[in-house]
Amino acid sequence: MDALGLDLPVAFAGWDGSRSGSADGPTLVVRHPRALRRLVWQPNQLGLGRAWVAGEVAVEGDLYETLRRLDPVLTGDPIDPPKITGGLMRDLVALGALGRQPAPPAEEAQLAGSRHSLRRDRRAISHHYDVGNDFYRLVLGESMVYSCAYWRSSDEDYTLADAQRDKLELICRKLGLRPGMRLLDVGCGWGSLAIHAAREHGVDVLGLTISQEQADLARKRVAEAGLTGHVEIRLQDYREVDDGPFDAVSSVGMAEHVGASEYAGYAAILFRQLRRGGRLLNHQIAERTQPAPTRRPARTRLPAPSFIQAYVFPDGELAPLGTTVNLLEAAGFEVRDVESLREHYARTLRAWVANLEANWAEAVRLTTPGRARVWRLYMAGSAVSFDAGRIGVNQILAVKPRLDGGSALPPTRDWLS
Repeated sequence: MDALGLDLPVAFAGWDGSRSGSADGPTLVVRHPRALRRLVWQPNQLGLGRAWVAGEVAVEGDLYETLRRLDPVLTGDPIDPPKITGGLMRDLVALGALGRQPAPPAEEAQLAGSRHSLRRDRRAISHHYDVGNDFYRLVLGESMVYSCAYWRSSDEDYTLADAQRDKLELICRKLGLRPGMRLLDVGCGWGSLAIHAAREHGVDVLGLTISQEQADLARKRVAEAGLTGHVEIRLQDYREVDDGPFDAVSSVGMAEHVGASEYAGYAAILFRQLRRGGRLLNHQIAERTQPAPTRRPARTRLPAPSFIQAYVFPDGELAPLGTTVNLLEAAGFEVRDVESLREHYARTLRAWVANLEANWAEAVRLTTPGRARVWRLYMAGSAVSFDAGRIGVNQILAVKPRLDGGSALPPTRDWLS
């Protein structure tokens, strides 16, 4: 790795049996010389990610510790390509690291069209969510909730399903749901929140998704719960809905897909769909604003797409919490409460990784080996990022003010007491 200009703080093992570095920590195993060729062309997290998805590199030891050590390297400024000297050229030729750039693994997203157009957004969502409902059930468990759980206990018998149930209830309580209300659930996933809100709080729900597989399973689950008369799951973009006014709007793990250029419009649409006094619960991952360094090194080239952008959430964008709050207020909302769930998400991701690893052979059978490796790396890496505070996740509770300025919110925030 030194020859490639990558000073990575882990040990290495080569396909030829060679080993280097400390034996005390995790080891990055290079299984094929093609991995080095990828890193010559992309000496960054994209090159390493492509090699991981292709099965050309692996980890011996604790994956989380490996990613923790690599995090400062792979999330920093772009790495300049190595300068090819005569000696380096001979070494790279001997290693099989020179040649045409290898094609990306088939699991890499390939999108066309205008960014955040309706058609391209549907393709981006399909890339991530239409990989098989059975695969997601293996990872998420029977709750089928694909967002941060709310862990109210550290007891061993308190499960992921318990924490997801408590998260759904937390959202319903924050929204003040009561029988007869209408709820718009934007980005409803497989219908778990819609079902919980209708069954436990007596509301009528319109759930929106632009994933065909999500819609199909959500409708099936609604029918099995006997809630067809109270929950409608619609294959529709939020920009196409005009069914208001609603008493409440939930948007859980969806706004990350909206895009910076579209966010003001997103906030305005949700504002229009609410009645006066209605509440919005916006649950969204946030990029943490980092202090500016006293001296930032000049970048010699544009950064490559991140692993997450290329393989997991194409066109997804994270914004700082303050930016999101400002945009919601600019649309007319009064933001009343913000709760950070950063540590909750790290624990949730570890539970999902554990589910995936425990059902690895079945996950590979249901998708592809590369897709299973994508999910393992992205979820473990995200857990490390939440732990490190590089990203956060927040529930923002906002209200569309009444004409008299009132909010009808309770004076305290003891939502689950």
